[in-house]
Amino acid sequence: MSRYEITVKKEKRRTVTIAVLSSSKVVVKAPNSMSDSEINEIIEKRNDWIISKIELAKRQEEKAGEINVISDSERDTLVEKAKKVIPEKCRLYAAKVGVDYGRITLRWQRTRFGSCSSLGNLNFNIALMLAPEDVLDYVVVHELCHRKEMNHSQRFYAEVRKVLPDYKKSEKWLKENGRFLMKRAGIV
Repeated sequence: MSRYEITVKKEKRRTVTIAVLSSSKVVVKAPNSMSDSEINEIIEKRNDWIISKIELAKRQEEKAGEINVISDSERDTLVEKAKKVIPEKCRLYAAKVGVDYGRITLRWQRTRFGSCSSLGNLNFNIALMLAPEDVLDYVVVHELCHRKEMNHSQRFYAEVRKVLPDYKKSEKWLKENGRFLMKRAGIV
């Protein structure tokens, strides 16, 4: 059995989320009103899922150890490329989604590939420039669809599917390879 550390964070929320951050670290976020025994019961029920994600993280960490980190000049080149490519993709896909947006911010981020604020401002991780183009397209469309649905409901994914019917392939690629992108970009 795998050994891992579980950190429980109680906060103002309605649901419990479990995130496997690495092969040895798991974070559980739970409502303030939930008892420790209720939280432990949920963790126990999800133990097989947690173990499978930890095993996946181990394999990814082993592979990531073999990745060459890009140079400073390559990072500079990616920044310049992102400044041209990502805004253009936002313009193209915003028309297809049928939304507008505010400011676009590009930066090296450790934990996210994209986000959309309630004001419609879009943030993208420059490391996306290392991903296949269909994955970059997916992240752009994903964030633009938040202009219609600020959640991850079925309605939200229906909006994504309208523009990218095969989006799950890119979503899966990002889940399986996101850590490698971060490692290669030198930001983790």
